[in-house]
Amino acid sequence: MRLHPLAADGLIAAALTTVAVLLGTEAVAQGWPALDPLAWTLVALLTLPLVLRTRAPVAVCLAVHACWAVYVTLDYWPVVGSFGPMLAVYTVASLRPTRTAAVCAALLAGVWIYAGLRSDSGAMASVAGQAVGFPLVLWRFGYVARRTGELTLRLRAEQADRARREVAEERVRIARELHDVVAHHIAVINVQAGLARFVFHSDARTARDALDTIEGASGEALAELRRMLGLLRADGVQGADGAPAPGLDQLDEMVTRVRTGGVGVELRVTGTPRPLPPGVQLCVYRVVQEALTNVLKHAPGADAAVELAYRAGEVAVSVTDGGPSEGLNPVTPAERGGHGLIGMRERAKLYGGTIVVGPRSEGGFGVRLTLPTPVQAARRGDTVRE
Repeated sequence: MRLHPLAADGLIAAALTTVAVLLGTEAVAQGWPALDPLAWTLVALLTLPLVLRTRAPVAVCLAVHACWAVYVTLDYWPVVGSFGPMLAVYTVASLRPTRTAAVCAALLAGVWIYAGLRSDSGAMASVAGQAVGFPLVLWRFGYVARRTGELTLRLRAEQADRARREVAEERVRIARELHDVVAHHIAVINVQAGLARFVFHSDARTARDALDTIEGASGEALAELRRMLGLLRADGVQGADGAPAPGLDQLDEMVTRVRTGGVGVELRVTGTPRPLPPGVQLCVYRVVQEALTNVLKHAPGADAAVELAYRAGEVAVSVTDGGPSEGLNPVTPAERGGHGLIGMRERAKLYGGTIVVGPRSEGGFGVRLTLPTPVQAARRGDTVRE
């Protein structure tokens, strides 16, 4: 559970106040005057302002040191009020530049020596050593904390920037693949239009069938174009290999290649296979490809199962494995997904589908993709009963 910074500082201030109160009750036993109401008020002023230490570190540091100087001047036990100024110096060192932190550390050292002089201590050498050592240690710890925070913020910014580039690159790659899909639809339209014109007067039924095909292909092409243009709005990278987009008819070939890599893969198809738009086929193919690649890389020796299900109004595919063989270290979900998970999610989102990736309760890892079937596919027989 993560606390709000102000709540965390409030808890720290309350804890230091409790410690100061417990020490204050021991003042008489240590040979110092008992703390009266004025002393307790100063103790509260030394610790309670620390609630605001991260919002106004320098102001809080100056305020608690001023209260501590007054407390020491009234000849109360200095140790009781030392915790607030020490934490204030650490806070300044962790949030402000080195020069500001050095001034606050010198202020702590000065009040510390002043407290030693007021107490007429016979061990001034020890007091001087503490006055030098404690501020230096607090400054060093604060400096390390500040550098760590800066590096953490920089790392997060770099990770976010890299993730944005990964998404942009993946979107452009998908869009370039969809270019082949659109080109296929246009080619079909061109051929069918020529056929319809050729038989328009001699074979009306064939002409109508050709026009129906043109209608379906043009609708799918327009949908793919909208998707592609939406993706290309993001800044991308250059590069495309120009290879034809793979489809579901190549799943067997992919599974065979993975088997040669040492993974036992079982491919199951449920429901009645039917024609699907090339873009949907490409999405399913790429997700299965990435999932099986992860099995090869991160679960050596595991058996995998690929199930393709044709359902009413949708098509679903799942890739599961039983985990790595005994003696091999399991891989975390983050390591399993990597950058490939970004591509899976982008593809699923592009076609209005859903994807679930993660470890399975029975062991191993699983990827499940569900995509709605376009209206044009439904017109061609997407009425399978489950």
